[in-house]
Amino acid sequence: MKKRLSTIAFVFSLFLGNTDGFAQTGLNTANKGYDRWAYMDAVKMYEKVLDKGFSSQEMVEKLGNAYYFNGRYSEAQKYYQKLFSDYDLSNIPTEYFYRYAHTLQNTGDEKESKKYYDAFVKKAGDEAQISKIRKSEESLKNQIKENSGRTGEITNLAINTPYADYGTFVHQNVFYYTSSKDTGNLAVKRHTWTGDAFTNLYTADAETVVTDHKSNRIKGQVKTKLNESSAIVTKDGQTMYFTRNNIVKGKRRFDSNKNTNLKIFRAELRDGKWVNVTELPFNSDQFNTAHPALSNDERTLYFSSDRPGGFGGGDLWKVSVSGESYGTPENLGEGINTEGRETFPFVTANNELYFSSDGRVGLGGLDVYAAQINEADKFGDVQNVGAPVNSEFDDFAYYLNNETKQGFFSSNRDGGKGNDDIYSFTELRPLVLNCNQMLYVKVIDGKTGELINDAKVTLADQLYAVKGTSNHYNAPTYNFNRTFECGDIYNLKGEKEGYITQEIKVTLPNESGITEAEIILEPAKIPLKPGDDLFKVLNLNPIYFDLDKYYIRPDAALELAKVFAVLEEYPTMKIDIRSHTDSRQTHRYNETLSSNRAKSTAEWLIANGINRNRLTWKGYGETQLVNGCADGINCSEAEHQMNRRSEFIIVEM
Repeated sequence: MKKRLSTIAFVFSLFLGNTDGFAQTGLNTANKGYDRWAYMDAVKMYEKVLDKGFSSQEMVEKLGNAYYFNGRYSEAQKYYQKLFSDYDLSNIPTEYFYRYAHTLQNTGDEKESKKYYDAFVKKAGDEAQISKIRKSEESLKNQIKENSGRTGEITNLAINTPYADYGTFVHQNVFYYTSSKDTGNLAVKRHTWTGDAFTNLYTADAETVVTDHKSNRIKGQVKTKLNESSAIVTKDGQTMYFTRNNIVKGKRRFDSNKNTNLKIFRAELRDGKWVNVTELPFNSDQFNTAHPALSNDERTLYFSSDRPGGFGGGDLWKVSVSGESYGTPENLGEGINTEGRETFPFVTANNELYFSSDGRVGLGGLDVYAAQINEADKFGDVQNVGAPVNSEFDDFAYYLNNETKQGFFSSNRDGGKGNDDIYSFTELRPLVLNCNQMLYVKVIDGKTGELINDAKVTLADQLYAVKGTSNHYNAPTYNFNRTFECGDIYNLKGEKEGYITQEIKVTLPNESGITEAEIILEPAKIPLKPGDDLFKVLNLNPIYFDLDKYYIRPDAALELAKVFAVLEEYPTMKIDIRSHTDSRQTHRYNETLSSNRAKSTAEWLIANGINRNRLTWKGYGETQLVNGCADGINCSEAEHQMNRRSEFIIVEM
């Protein structure tokens, strides 16, 4: 018995030794392939290592990624599920929560997908672009429903093959596209990232491409032994931009990880052939630059890149074009880009930017989205174009002719002829992309917090050119009776007599809606000097007393509160309170009454917090009449009223 155990132990240890030796060798080979983005080569080695019982979190992550980045979501889910079930969640990088949620959505498990989307948002934080987008998930899903069904039936093109066919650009009825059909049956010409054959550029007749399978490879110096794809042509038909692996003078170039990245090249048409192929200056050996698209005026080139300074795995960028000169690439910003992948841009004749993304609320995989390009290259709301263009699979390389309403897109959805197929459609109902904002302005008293309903509000652009003035008050706001483009920046100026003019800057959001701005106006300090009468300066109403009385009535208290406010605003001010009567009654009576009224006025101010040392008071009776209504003179009540007055004379500032 003991001998048998030893034999079993020996055999078992030998098995383990063989496994470890294979695992280490296989893992090194797989890692080397993975680091070079030879994903499908790496998958084979990783899976062999895994089958032998060796596993690690890094290896499972890489297996999931290898399938995920090739759009094979069912296989990716298998390994992401293993990652989340076998390893500590706190040690799993944030991006894997999103990728797992994404694969679950693509494979139809909406409940689990939401669970991991929510986990991603919690882990990534509110500032992540994907987190912001998913906060509006329900409204975005409703938007997808509204935008769906705008096209007729989609049609799989006759030119599709059992291999990869994708990417569309039409110029003067010439249909440009990408295919691996001529290398599909050659094992030596396989892309190690996707496992697919290398691609070439082709043309076909745009009018018959739906039913006729005939096509021709593009002639000239464009073709190399690796990938060419995503061709576009300028309006004059003389210049082509396209994507190619990093090959210079027939030799591959590598980045620091031995990857051969993608670059954008330019070619010229000479005698029916594309020649003088040159690399664009903003490419780099160290990152991918791919999928060019031109603006309508051909002064801006849009493209996709994973260069530094982006938001995610691949962003959309733009660069200015002037002849054969190019500016510095600019990221399109978080209004377009996410922490996911944005790729395959296309600009229509109506200045609409279409692109594919897996970082937004969608139907699964890469979905096609669109945004209006407004003035100064600002973008409106991003909208999902809906089904049937979008599906739970990868949908990309969208093209639309605004005049004919005919369009094309590419997809790896079920039911196609190959890995990627091109589909045609006819747009029956346009996508409404214009982004508009309404601007409403509240003008607020900075001291009281109350709304001001008789101010003047002026609207100016960033150069302070006046674009409108609003005296139109519709409680509680002012408006300009017009809509504004999303993303615009304006200066607002609020004015009212007795207040300090105030200016604010307002940036309108990049989504349709209403923006409310607030202008707070502080009351202007009244210029005061010794000898001024606050009664006249403040335009006070008369301070009334009941007949033969000298207590402060509520209506008098309201006027005294204004005097109190000035004394608070000027803490060193001292005033002399002077009370006067008319000539009716005796001199002695009027002097006593006015003295009592002056004293009552001072005591009210003291009771409300004004230091006694800042006040003097005196009653003058009928000794300082302002008109001729003395004893024995017949005067009206209004004339007598002019003599019954209070004065608040500034004696010191």
